[in-house]
Amino acid sequence: MSRLNFVLEAEAPQTSARATTFTTLHGQVQTPIFMPVGTQATVRAQTVDSLKAMGSRVLLANTYHLLLRPGAEVFRKIGGIHKFMNWDFPVLTDSGGFQIFSLPNSRKMTEEGAHFRSYVDGKMILLSPELSIDMQRAIGSDIMMVLDQCIPSTADYAKAKDAMEITHRWAKRSLDARGDSPQSIFGIVQGACFSDLRKESAKVLTQMPFDGFAIGGLAVGETKEERNDFCELSASLLPKNLPRYLMGVGTPIDLLEAVHRGVDMFDCTIPTELAQHGVAYTSAGKLQIHRTIYKFADSKLDENCDCPCCQNYSRSYLHHLIKTSEILGWHLIAQHNLNFYHRLMAEMRAKIFEGSFASYYARKKEELIRSDNVDPSLNKKRTPKAQRKRILGDYEIRENKEGKYWSVRQRSSGETMHSVNNPSEEAKSLYVVQTKLSEKLSGCNDSAEPESTNPFVIWDVGLGAATNSMAAIRCYEEIDSPVPMNMISFECDLDPFRLAMRNIGRFPHLFHTAPRSILEKGNWTSPSGTLGWDLVIGDFENTFLSQKIPDLVFYDPFSFKTDSKLWQPEFLKRLFLFFQDHSKNTMFVTYSASTAVRSSLLFAGFWVGKGKGSGPKSETTIAFTKRPENVEESTQLLGSDWLGRRERSHARFREEWDETKNRTWEETILCHPQFLFSP
Repeated sequence: MSRLNFVLEAEAPQTSARATTFTTLHGQVQTPIFMPVGTQATVRAQTVDSLKAMGSRVLLANTYHLLLRPGAEVFRKIGGIHKFMNWDFPVLTDSGGFQIFSLPNSRKMTEEGAHFRSYVDGKMILLSPELSIDMQRAIGSDIMMVLDQCIPSTADYAKAKDAMEITHRWAKRSLDARGDSPQSIFGIVQGACFSDLRKESAKVLTQMPFDGFAIGGLAVGETKEERNDFCELSASLLPKNLPRYLMGVGTPIDLLEAVHRGVDMFDCTIPTELAQHGVAYTSAGKLQIHRTIYKFADSKLDENCDCPCCQNYSRSYLHHLIKTSEILGWHLIAQHNLNFYHRLMAEMRAKIFEGSFASYYARKKEELIRSDNVDPSLNKKRTPKAQRKRILGDYEIRENKEGKYWSVRQRSSGETMHSVNNPSEEAKSLYVVQTKLSEKLSGCNDSAEPESTNPFVIWDVGLGAATNSMAAIRCYEEIDSPVPMNMISFECDLDPFRLAMRNIGRFPHLFHTAPRSILEKGNWTSPSGTLGWDLVIGDFENTFLSQKIPDLVFYDPFSFKTDSKLWQPEFLKRLFLFFQDHSKNTMFVTYSASTAVRSSLLFAGFWVGKGKGSGPKSETTIAFTKRPENVEESTQLLGSDWLGRRERSHARFREEWDETKNRTWEETILCHPQFLFSP
């Protein structure tokens, strides 16, 4: 039985958001809740009184740092962290796993634990599950965390599986080490960005008598879309009658997204850390007070806030404090940020009780992404001359951490094309090997007609740096006597392609005559005359109507954020109807495996199946305009298992649609003929 006396008080309709209450050794906790980070038994630049005044009710302290200084004996002698720092509300202690992860060159991981060298006195220390729990018992925290092995969320499958399994074994040892302590303890679900590992981790840990569960291994390298997807998946796998804690996250929009997906508890250094640099979260958006525009701004930091900072000081004065590196500026802005975070959590809790969280979420997420830096070029130092070649418009090229390949990144959104794997290898795996393109072009596939004069047509939606297109061309050129092929690439912004061509030495897939011809003339034909490549410039939602019906679609719009229209169900329906008016069974392949995208494809009429994994994604998506006759392709189709997961997903309904339209949406998906064939 849980030591927390947990009560699930309310669940919001059309979302997984929930309001709960549980009781610790030092008082009651109401969720959703944000916990300021007091790593060294203090929240930097704040006092206990200022924290309480801003609404803080649970603090997070770090076992790793407190183990090194002041050490367990100090806490045992004084009587625990509450007396030590004069804090009489609950405390949660991290196990030290993340800090060990942050020392890749200064530690060694074994089954026994993590061997590392102390930054205080240089001594070698073994942080084992037993030592971590013993230290947390000495600290006297209300909630202890098991020691886990944290790895980058972009790690490969084998590393993610090994780290998950050792985390499970350490979790059992941590539970045993707690003994008869009245302190609560949480298990930590790991598994990086692999759905099957997340499911396995949740299954193993929920069989152990933990008092709550944390979602670990996120906010360490994955994209925001991936973070949301795996947060949602992990939360759905955890018991409803225990707290759910997303570790190390995040910004206000991150908190909103995670509450929407069923998470209760959060911690992060962002509100206090960014305050040191003059960044404030306000009802008008994120403000960067160090900017010159605030030098003469004799107005409140936030007109809708009643915290001491906003009531007593102007933006001009805060600007002055930050520019002169006065600690008072850090203190005041951090006060405001913490107040903003706590008010946000209280507001979400109220909307859950009202039953209006779904509409609140749709409105609030637009507010929380506002910023005063509307022009990304403002207040940035001039790029060194040597690097200017690597930037064009809103795009830049970046080398991956291991120095193995380069990718194109959009500066305004922060999103990277092929961010995890080598772009050429990922394009080949996802769009060439998975689709059995070589067989189709060789005439070995039933759907191909070798003797026909009609070419095999590929649509490359989202030219980008031409990685997918060139993967198809290389495949074609390796085949003896291939059928004719016509590739049509769609793009509305050629800057990524131009940038890659400007730095062609870093993009070896472009070592070919075709890309230069496409850039200069908009088309290219192979010497044999059997392969043609055409570029269509403009918005795909308009330009596709005048093109040939494709046999195969590489659907690779840059991102949900920048190309959101291309992922909407209404547009995908138009696309399906355009394809359907033909005898071809068009194959449609995309990198996304999100519930929202798959639901939209089914709503549009496509037959939708599971594609092979790519990068940190355990699955991608492959779809068809008709039921596939190929047995292997038929077995890939989504079935009743997926419908069960979808029923628990926040993407089950369209947030922007009313009840009537959502009812039609639901009926259309559930009545799709592919589920009649599902086991």
